[in-house]
Amino acid sequence: MRTDSSPGTLPAREHLPAGPAGTPVLDVVIPVYNEERDLQPCVLRLHEHLERTFPYPFRITIADNASTDATPEVARRLEARMAGVRTLRLEQKGRGRALRTVWSASDAPVLAYMDVDLSTDLNALLPLVAPLISGHSDLAIGSRLARSARVVRGPKREFLSRSYNLILRGSLQARFSDAQCGFKAIRRDVAQVLLPLVEDTGWFFDTEMLVLAERAGCRIHEVPVDWVDDPDSTVHIVPTATEDLKGVWRVGKALATGSLPLDRLTRPFGDDPRDREIMDVPKGLARQLVGFCVVGGLSTLFYLLLYSGFRLFTGSQVANALALLISAVANTATNRRLTFGVRGPGGAVRHQAQGLVVFGIGLALTSGSLVALNAANAHPAHSTELAVLVAANLAATVLRFLLFRIWVFSDRDGGLPEPAAPGGPAPSHGPRAAHPPVPPASPFRAGDAADGTWPDATRRPGPVRPYDTDPGETR
Repeated sequence: MRTDSSPGTLPAREHLPAGPAGTPVLDVVIPVYNEERDLQPCVLRLHEHLERTFPYPFRITIADNASTDATPEVARRLEARMAGVRTLRLEQKGRGRALRTVWSASDAPVLAYMDVDLSTDLNALLPLVAPLISGHSDLAIGSRLARSARVVRGPKREFLSRSYNLILRGSLQARFSDAQCGFKAIRRDVAQVLLPLVEDTGWFFDTEMLVLAERAGCRIHEVPVDWVDDPDSTVHIVPTATEDLKGVWRVGKALATGSLPLDRLTRPFGDDPRDREIMDVPKGLARQLVGFCVVGGLSTLFYLLLYSGFRLFTGSQVANALALLISAVANTATNRRLTFGVRGPGGAVRHQAQGLVVFGIGLALTSGSLVALNAANAHPAHSTELAVLVAANLAATVLRFLLFRIWVFSDRDGGLPEPAAPGGPAPSHGPRAAHPPVPPASPFRAGDAADGTWPDATRRPGPVRPYDTDPGETR
């Protein structure tokens, strides 16, 4: 896994500005290896479809992966015959290598690719790229596993595809549904940030790019597709599956060890909701609720043990008050540190005082429940007392969480970090404060947005590092 490139700055999501006449908005890459028979029908069909349905200028790029048959000649004839078609010859195999090379050099703001067999119905192409043009999404993928997709393929490929995606969900926590469909698109400005971090040059290229994009906070749009399996596909399933599993292990290890700095690729301030600090909107609710429930469960056990111990030599009301007081102090201290992330001694006394007020409310609830129980039964069983107290404590727990969140550990009180000493580092305790705005690394020159022009074709990423040929790569 590459670690020689630090995280960059993802561009702001915005609608693509109008470009000068003749500049393609979409560049569709067709990676091929020894496809002399299928290449011409594919390009003719795709070109006719784009001319008829696509409302923007486009380009079709044939990326020849070191073919040894007549594929290069067919590609050159198509380039000479048809406007908007170009060909690029690579002397090394690897679909990922072809996509990286073309996408890194393209001047089109939206980059896509599809397999030469055109298994995916082309009517999905405009829905695929529209969210990228509008600025809604960063990447888009065709999905054969979406509920409304219509797929025709054999049971073996169906089983392998679903098994692979289950592996991705279980090992890499992937949330996209179909990593292998040969029908994807990405915004060029996003690709410029992500591609230097993608290592694979073969079939795993798609999966690695999607996993890293998802971890970086990119929005991935999924399009249900109509897909018909190509019975003449030259993909070698066993070697390809083996290489994919190796890639899953490599990426998972890099993410687990932190060797790939992808926790956050920063976006311009305000474009990503995680950058926003909005008043009166709770932050981290799910994480805080889980932490509070864990602490609350342990506190309840601690409380019941204390109550049972005190009950041996005192009455129920005194035992309840003592057990609740001790467990409340421990509960406040534990929630302060683990649930709400407040570190350091600052505000600890005030938090405990406020916690005692919350304790008083809980005491009133539990004591009131005992009073009601004793009124109903002068000599209740010990198990009945415990059951009533558990129910009362559940109600008190819900109220305690709300009071902790909106009063005891709110941002206006102890939740904010203490001011840093002059010249010293800012303390790390307390909920995350708003980050200062991060200036975007825009792919446009100054004035581009104003005059509606695209950057010239000379502003391209640096050279691509050479890679060894992937074993088992067939196309």
